[in-house]
Amino acid sequence: MAIELDPQARAQAIASIQRYFDHNMDEPIGNLTAGALLGFFLEEIGPTVYNKAVADVQERLQARVSEVDLEVHEGEFDYWRKYDKADGRQRS
Repeated sequence: MAIELDPQARAQAIASIQRYFDHNMDEPIGNLTAGALLGFFLEEIGPTVYNKAVADVQERLQARVSEVDLEVHEGEFDYWRKYDKADGRQRS
């Protein structure tokens, strides 16, 4: 699956790459070259970042799912225990 950015995010990313080059490199980078560099990063490195994000989400979801029984657990056969507590009786 190709990683695509919406037009506004792509434009912001290209501007950020150009700004990075202006501040950190000896030569500025043009709009087309910055766009090509962005395309390379998205194709080459993007899947690694994407897959890590998916793995992180899976881990968090699995942790939450493992806690579901604690959050929504209902005691079984509790009617008489509640009744006895309300009456102040001790029964087994």
